Formats: sequence, C-alpha cells, structure tokens
Amino acid sequence: MKPSPIHAATNQPAATRLRLRITAAAESIVRSGHPWLFADSIHESNRAGQPGELAVIFDRKDKFLAVGLFDPGSPIRVRILHAGKPATIDAAWWLARLEQALVRRDDLFDAQTTGYRLIHGESDGWPGLVLDRYDTTLVLKIYTAAWLPRLDEILALFQKKIPCERIVLRLSRNIHAVAENKFQRRDGQILSGSTPSGPVIFSESGIRFEADVLRGQKTGFFLDQRENRREVETLARGRRVLNAFSFSGGFSVYAARGGAKSVTDLDISAHALESAKRNFALNQNFPGVAACRHETVQADAFEWLASGAGKFDLIVLDPPSLAKRAAEREGAIRAYERLNSQGIEKLTRDGILVAGSCSAHVSAMEFFDTVRHAAIKSGRKFTELKTLRHPPDHPAGFKEAEYLKVIYLEFAA
Repeated sequence: MKPSPIHAATNQPAATRLRLRITAAAESIVRSGHPWLFADSIHESNRAGQPGELAVIFDRKDKFLAVGLFDPGSPIRVRILHAGKPATIDAAWWLARLEQALVRRDDLFDAQTTGYRLIHGESDGWPGLVLDRYDTTLVLKIYTAAWLPRLDEILALFQKKIPCERIVLRLSRNIHAVAENKFQRRDGQILSGSTPSGPVIFSESGIRFEADVLRGQKTGFFLDQRENRREVETLARGRRVLNAFSFSGGFSVYAARGGAKSVTDLDISAHALESAKRNFALNQNFPGVAACRHETVQADAFEWLASGAGKFDLIVLDPPSLAKRAAEREGAIRAYERLNSQGIEKLTRDGILVAGSCSAHVSAMEFFDTVRHAAIKSGRKFTELKTLRHPPDHPAGFKEAEYLKVIYLEFAA
C-alpha cells in the first residue's frame, strides 16, 4: 500500500476530503480538548476512510471542528491532532510539533541520564505514538494503525532533528496483523541503522541499565518510574529490600547504590531476573552495589507474599496493570488491597512500603485510598510520606493518560 502524504491539508477539495459529522455529546467532548473520537460518536461520513488519512470533523452547523488521524480498525476511530480554527497539516506543521516536544525536555536531563521519553503520545500532540531514547538508540512505538502509512515521513523528521545510531519500531499487539499484512512492518523491525548485537546500554542518574529494545516490555524499560527509583535510593540505607514484580531490577540497583544491606528481586519471569543480574553486574563500580547482597526469586508475587517468606525493611510493590479494561476495575481494586496487605505483613518495624499502580482504569484517589485502607486494616501505626505521579517526560494531558501513581507509607510498629 502506498504511503499517504503526511502533508495532506485540511483545505483539500471537499470531494476528496474525508468528512465526518458526530453526535452533539461528542462535539462537546472534542471542544473540551479530548483527543479521542470513538466510532459510535460518528453519525455521518461522506465515504469510507483509510488508515492514516486525515479526517475532518464538522459540527452541526457545517463549521470546522477538528482534524485527526483516521483508523477504521480501532474503536478510537479518530485521534485528534488539532481542534478550533482550520489548519493546514503539512510537513512544517509536523516539524513544529516535534520541536515543541523536544523543547519541553531540553532542561530535564543531564549527561548522567541518557534514557528518557521524547514524545509521549496524545499529551505531546502525537496521538497513539511514543518515542523513547536509549542513549544513541531511538525506539518508536505505535498504538494505532493510523501511523503505519506515515512511517517513512515521520522517520525523516526524527532523523532530521534527533541524532541517533538506529531507530527501532515497536508495535502494539492489536496492530501486529495489519502492520505485517498491509504495510510489511513488524514488531522489533530496524527502521534505520544496524541491528544491535544485544541489549542496548543507557544511563539513568549515572546508573547503567540494559534495555531489550527489540523484544522487551513497552520499549525495553520502564522509564516512567525514574523519579520513584531515585526516591527509593534515598530510603534504602541499611535496609533489607524486597522488589516485587522486579522486572529487570531497576528499583533494586538504585536501592543498592543507596546503601541497602540486601536486595531481593521477585518476578515470575526468569528472563527478567537474568536481566536484573546483568544490571547489577553493570554497576559494580558503585561501592553500595558491590557490597549489597543480591538475590533473585522466580515466583508469582501474590503466591510468594502469601507464603511464609521472611521480613523486609523496605518493600516495593509495582505490579503490571491489574485493570486493562474498565470492566476489570473493581477486581483490580480488590487485588491491590490484597497485595498491599500482604506486603505490609512482611514489613519490619519502621519498615517502608512503596506501592505503585499503572492501571489507568483505577484512579489515583481510588488507588491511594485502597493502600491506606490496607494499612489501617493492618492495625499498625503508619505515616504517609508522600505520593508521586507522572514524571515530566511522561506528561498526562487528559484523564485516560493518568495511569501512574505511587504512595509511600512508613510503619512505626
């Protein structure tokens, strides 16, 4: 399929332009700045749309309302790019939008941190697309087929503005088939540069980590927890630390550098635990890491915590999303309460619980109250130290983007 031009304009002839009219309720939502238009909100279309073409949305008075990327295969039928007055979406427009995202990150990181997010989807004006930097490697992940016919053109923009050695494509599972069958694209494909011989190494606050950019979760690492890893480092001195759902041991290496007596990584994935071991090996230049006893346990975290395992002075509970759909919200809240109750039981006197959630369908208030309720039910005295949300390179510009929340509790008895 021939790629559609990224510089298609909203003032193209009406006969060829994809025109949509939407419900009154959807008009209000679009005017409020929400970036998603769902399929059931469209009540009139002049023709069938193709993936990635620009859909122009008109209000009931036939006035321009918004323009966005069309995806006929997704419940989110249009990802809004621009709303308000008519605009021409051309190469200069996209270049300006990229520069805006990069400028937002100009002063966020120094040379000690070479891994961070450059584009965070809708909140940076690039709906359904994220771009992460791992040193000289860029990882582009797309969540909608609307970007597939535009890859060559956006790659040219990225290469023009962001020096890099390679660019890797990662795809959301729901678009694997259409990507391969219609656009000859696949998850883990090298879009430019050479294939890495192994995991890519990058730095975060001076700590070296590996990222499996070809096959790893997300884009290869969980960059959004950077501020919480830094916080754990300040709390870890002299403590026995448990990092449950540890993945590749990010929290653990920070805790070790902060002076933790021991760190236990707990994960169901043997592959993740081997990565955690390698990350410890990468940082033996730090005295704290070299001196810290590092153990790994391959087990289901819920089952292991419910067993007779020992006590810890600091426990990090950062599970994967427990509510991937709205219908799973109530079950997720119950699971969070059970999980954190189990964690509290494993805490020593003066122990600290670091409880996180990345479930967008569970609000921050619901999650924080659930963890507080678990603490109250334990009968132990506790102090709430702080709560943290999204880091600055992962801005949340609308409600559905607000997924990350972490609460810190210290138990005096």
